[in-house]
Amino acid sequence: QVTLVESGGGLVQPGGSLRLSCAASGTIFSTNPMGWYRQAPGKERELVAMTSADITTYADSVKGRFTISRDNAKKMVYLQMNSLKPEDTAVYYCNAKRQTVYGSERNDWGQGTQVTVSA
Repeated sequence: QVTLVESGGGLVQPGGSLRLSCAASGTIFSTNPMGWYRQAPGKERELVAMTSADITTYADSVKGRFTISRDNAKKMVYLQMNSLKPEDTAVYYCNAKRQTVYGSERNDWGQGTQVTVSA
């Protein structure tokens, strides 16, 4: 069982910054990809950033503004968000991926944290 808990969301002005944190517990390893997704009202959930031991990816909309980092010893993953825009407003979800013995991918999700960018 894997549990993910996000924190750090809130209200911020355009151009401001926030850092999201995700605390993981359970059977998760440094080789498991972890990342962040977000979902705005009326829109589909989208990938924001993902990292593993050997690769990090970002959505085009956040490249150069967001940075994902990870502390494997503490089972923590972070998302530093700079130069925030109103279109970044969404519920942000922490995600962890595990490969099953059958070769399929299992996703674990946090409860979400609200990020609102508004003047």
